[in-house]
Amino acid sequence: MRRSRRPVNWFLLGLLLLPLTAVGAYFWATGVLASVENYRSPLAGNPPTPGQPLGAPLTRRVVLVLMDALRYDTSTDAAVMPALNELRARGASAVMHSRPPSFSAPGWTTLLTGAWPDLNDSQPMNPPDETHVRPFTQDNLFAAADRAGLRTAVSGYTWFEGMLATSGVDAGFYTSGEEGVDDTAVVAAALPWLEGDYQLVLIHLDQIDYAGHHEGGPQSPNWAAAASRADALLAQIAAALDPERDTLIVVSDHGQIDQGGHGGAEPVTLVEPFVMVGAGVRPGEYGDIQMADVAPTLAALLGTNLPASAQGRPLTELLVLPPEREAALRQAVSEQQRTLVRAYGEAIGAPVVLPEGPLTVEQGQAALARARLTRLGQERVWRNVLAVFLAVLPGYLLILRREKKALWMLAGAAVYFAVFFGRYLLLDHNTFGLSWITGVTDFALYIAVTSTLALLAGWLTAMSGLRAWRGTRRQAAGSALGFVWFVLYLLALPILLSFAVNGATVTWTLPEFTVLYLGFLSIAQWLFVAVLGLALVGVSALTAKIVKTQRTQRDAK
Repeated sequence: MRRSRRPVNWFLLGLLLLPLTAVGAYFWATGVLASVENYRSPLAGNPPTPGQPLGAPLTRRVVLVLMDALRYDTSTDAAVMPALNELRARGASAVMHSRPPSFSAPGWTTLLTGAWPDLNDSQPMNPPDETHVRPFTQDNLFAAADRAGLRTAVSGYTWFEGMLATSGVDAGFYTSGEEGVDDTAVVAAALPWLEGDYQLVLIHLDQIDYAGHHEGGPQSPNWAAAASRADALLAQIAAALDPERDTLIVVSDHGQIDQGGHGGAEPVTLVEPFVMVGAGVRPGEYGDIQMADVAPTLAALLGTNLPASAQGRPLTELLVLPPEREAALRQAVSEQQRTLVRAYGEAIGAPVVLPEGPLTVEQGQAALARARLTRLGQERVWRNVLAVFLAVLPGYLLILRREKKALWMLAGAAVYFAVFFGRYLLLDHNTFGLSWITGVTDFALYIAVTSTLALLAGWLTAMSGLRAWRGTRRQAAGSALGFVWFVLYLLALPILLSFAVNGATVTWTLPEFTVLYLGFLSIAQWLFVAVLGLALVGVSALTAKIVKTQRTQRDAK
């Protein structure tokens, strides 16, 4: 005689899965964060081989002034930055565009290597401290200048000392920034170099970024004051140079959101100023350029090799180049791009198809993008199928069961999201990116408080609509459990989207950051919704018991 199978106890199963969901969410969230922080370029261990120098320098000296966090709109305000705008008026200027993550380390590395963060092997979320700064593994302007026999110097934040440790820098002055920002000392250290025989000098001014983080953000008067002070220092630097013999370039590494902060993919953090003036420069306004274009352009001026991992192009339209230098550049670009794309294809195990004959940057980068998408496409096939299945199945089962309770659970979930994003977007003006986050602990506390308020509001809505407390304890607990899982299911949708696009964690390529952030935000909510949801199931059962007792006592009277 066959034994009949015992039915699945869905209530017990759902209850047991809540703590497992919370634990899983914690480890997943920390794993995602760690995978971004520890990301390494596919080229980290096998960078492309640098090519030959282009020839003699076209300028006596290149001075690169990096104004940390200077937004493009601030840079064009002549009342705040008159010196910069005077340089813009008599030099070459453009709107520069960067790519996420909009932190300093990847921005600095892009400026000096010409490679985007996916390839340049920077630390995507900045070094954790001064003792864990990753030296450049990819070719860069300073290493290229050293090989060409040029003398170089850097004055700025201490991370540059670690990043350029193996790049042959001849002189340096580095600040820790622990007691605020002293850009005056940075410029004072650099000015003697501008009278010496240094051919490449980097000066990093940090006080604008400090004002954004610690003094109210870009909308604060402190921001404009910091920009004005930095502008006055820029005037000192410009006055020490001979515009007939020297070349001055002014750039930023990222912008900041209005409330202060950067790191995400918000548009305002990915637009920066570019101003170049002096020897070898063709004045004019040149529209839009890419941050990756800076390093190859400066290499063309200095006569060094193009940085071997560069993905940008020399901005020849901004330069006064002899015909022989232009011809050498075309040949060097073709060889550099061919070497880079082949190295990348080999590193990721994807086929590379390159056209015959001379290769432009556009052609090389299109081939590189195709190789990346080929591997991504292969990985995304099974992830997409699994993600769609997991996204559709719960909704399909609800439709099959024609569960009327689901309408009130949906209403409760709608209240949850209205409360959560009402605070997140309308009250606090947070963005869908990392820029607003000041630290992991602060982020976790914010999500915990906001999720708690939102879940309580949604729970009260769903339970009141279902009149759940008029039933038995088991029925009330079941209704609460159903509501909690309805919220978790809806939160799972952006998580599944991120999984389909980026994978469970970051591995061989940087993710689509906005999609990753949406998934990460939902995983963080999963943790707190699951924990609080477990408590609400118990509270619901207890409330139903109290209501029943009161009703019994009232009936007895």
